Amino acid sequence: MKTLKLTTILMLLTFATGQMFSQNVDLGTEKEAVLKVMKTYKDALQNLTTEGTFDLFTEDSEVFESGGVEGTYAHYIEHHLGPELGHFKKFEFSDYEIDAEVDLPYAFTTETYVYTIVLNPDDKGNTRTIKKKGVATSILKKIDDKWQIVKTHSSSRNAK
Repeated sequence: MKTLKLTTILMLLTFATGQMFSQNVDLGTEKEAVLKVMKTYKDALQNLTTEGTFDLFTEDSEVFESGGVEGTYAHYIEHHLGPELGHFKKFEFSDYEIDAEVDLPYAFTTETYVYTIVLNPDDKGNTRTIKKKGVATSILKKIDDKWQIVKTHSSSRNAK
């Protein structure tokens, strides 16, 4: 009888404290917020800018691209993507699809797309177009009520 009473009391305490500390979270709203972060980043790239993108990433973020470790987002922009954007006349995503799963305080995204890069003309006026099929996965974390990218990995191959 003592065991039954103790078990019942423990179950009630667990239920009561669980309800007390749980948050009313609308996962649909959280997913939309995650998708907005990813769209903001994609739109910036298509506009050939990194302006406003640093807030989308944590300071200690990690970027991986096509088998390479690029470092933090700030390092990636300074040493890789930033200089590249200056050589692009156009950077466009097509056939873009994104899936997001929220498991607070984290979210996980998978993006598939085709990207087309048109390079600025060289000294002779020649330009080149690069078309690749790509995939990217990202891990975001909700920090201080704001979603930020913690890790991102992208890879690509020639589009068929």
